Amino acid sequence: MDKKIRIVMAKPGLDGHDRGIKILARAFRDAGMEVIYLGLRQTPEMIVSAALQEDADVIALSILSGAHMTIFPEVLRLMKESELDDVLVTGGGIIPKKDMEELREQGVGRLFGPGTPLSEILEYITSWSAETDRGH
Repeated sequence: MDKKIRIVMAKPGLDGHDRGIKILARAFRDAGMEVIYLGLRQTPEMIVSAALQEDADVIALSILSGAHMTIFPEVLRLMKESELDDVLVTGGGIIPKKDMEELREQGVGRLFGPGTPLSEILEYITSWSAETDRGH
């Protein structure tokens, strides 16, 4: 892979637990990805704006607050409005399987629960990038 995958990571909403996303950010960096970590309490508007400004390939959200059925659809709506249609939206947190399936139908990529091996998440993102031949 000659082009680094650019991944915008954020903790939307009021959730203050950021240990997991920081571990992921380090793993993505170690795997050669370019990580833009926006931090805590990000709004969907801030996340999509950053993805546009940073020319992101991937938006990865960590949601433990239960607001996933509000935040993911709003991010997708704002992306569509901004014609950001070639960016993968993925993430994880405490998300029931039926909600994961509903969000997938809406256009969200694969979602990961607590305890998912880092290698599985890395493989998903690198495979998506290779399949879509993301290059700038």
